Amino acid sequence: MGKILAIDYGEKRIGLAVTDDMKMIAFGLTTVNTSEIFTYLSDYIPRENVDTIVVGEPKQMNNTASESEVYIAPFLVKLAETFPKIAIKRHDERFTSKMAFQTMLDSGLKKKQRKNKALIDEISATIILQDFLKTV
Repeated sequence: MGKILAIDYGEKRIGLAVTDDMKMIAFGLTTVNTSEIFTYLSDYIPRENVDTIVVGEPKQMNNTASESEVYIAPFLVKLAETFPKIAIKRHDERFTSKMAFQTMLDSGLKKKQRKNKALIDEISATIILQDFLKTV
């Protein structure tokens, strides 16, 4: 049984999270520069036996696609072409950045640590994945 990898896509950085082998627990993995993501994934996916990728789906409050979807669509096409045997799913990512920041506050991180946008992206990916796991 393979793992599930979650992606919080951003124009500059991509937050990543992954499940355990049993697909029960989500863990923050890392943050990768968007320009380097396919190099990273090409190494990581086969080595860690990933069988599903969940990509955050940004939506407006009225359930329409966010304006950032225009950047995600070409990424999804390349992702499917690069990894044709991997299932690619979408999952609503509304409020994940706010929840990630609140998680940082709740965990007692200092103000300087809370300004780390890469950490927010990684935590956001973890929240997307945790929420996705509730649906499978």
